[in-house]
Amino acid sequence: MLIYALCITLFIFASLWRKVMHSEISFGTWLTAGASVERSRAIACIHAALDNGITLFDTANMYGAGEAERVLGEALRSSSKSRDQYLIATKLFNPVPPEPDKGLSAAQVVKQLDRSLERLGADYIDLYQCHRYDKETPLDETLEALDRAVKSGKVRSIGLSEWPVDKIAAAAESCKTHGWTPMTSSQPQYSMLVRKPEAEVFAACREHGLGNIVFSPLAQGVLTGKYKPGQAPPPDSRAANPDTNFTMETLGRRFRSDFLLKAVEQLKPIAGDLGLTMTQMALAWVLRRPEVSSAIVGASRPEQLAANASGSGITLPEEALVRIDAILNPVVLFHPVAPKPAWKRWLRL
Repeated sequence: MLIYALCITLFIFASLWRKVMHSEISFGTWLTAGASVERSRAIACIHAALDNGITLFDTANMYGAGEAERVLGEALRSSSKSRDQYLIATKLFNPVPPEPDKGLSAAQVVKQLDRSLERLGADYIDLYQCHRYDKETPLDETLEALDRAVKSGKVRSIGLSEWPVDKIAAAAESCKTHGWTPMTSSQPQYSMLVRKPEAEVFAACREHGLGNIVFSPLAQGVLTGKYKPGQAPPPDSRAANPDTNFTMETLGRRFRSDFLLKAVEQLKPIAGDLGLTMTQMALAWVLRRPEVSSAIVGASRPEQLAANASGSGITLPEEALVRIDAILNPVVLFHPVAPKPAWKRWLRL
């Protein structure tokens, strides 16, 4: 049974606070709904997520040039669940084709929020996230605009994704100083193979009261064990689709390199000894961290959702964690690094 977690922080409802329960496993629409997965099947996946106890649904205005929000909204409205039984999270920052404008200016917050609400067919968004940090817009302009969005009733809480640690801290301090709605969540990439948030992000979020809703906890399917070294990917997989494969081969990820896949193969006996699937073990590994409130999974087939949801509520023994690290440490793509001493940060070294 899917375990429900209380977010490290509280979601804000206008000027009031109340606790919102959400599932440890969340459903994400990146590269699937409105893109590589046919519409009716994408809707079936979202319904399957609800049926398996998943209550938090993450998307973004840019996904599928807005189509992901439309598909998600249609699926949720056509489900058997009422609006108070699930949470919608979306994001802004990147351009939504064909329009080129982007960013976190006050004007963009107003424009993109209204358009997301229209596409979702919703009266409000539970969690509105800044997809990236905007170097071109003063931070206070963004924070004040988001505060107005909350006070208008169109947004219940706000968060960020992949922000620099110093900007997470700066946002927290500015919101406190001005009495604005604080950020309540961070969305970093985090998995057995991508551990960068362990260096500083988790500590900053803990200090400033943000929970973490992590994406790609299965390393785009690699940690399920479906990809074999030296073999072509399964025909129905993300790696076999040229429209989605680029995210696995670029940006330094090398998720399908043989050196990495050989290491992942060595994890299978550990999962077997624990009586777990590779998916369950990978999700349990991510959720072991107290800073992680929920892990976002995607799906291209409805039956995948039951397997994903079963990764909740599992505690991995210390011996298994040690074995996992011994195998993966040589191949982790983004390893946490020790924070620089203060004097080096001051001198920008």
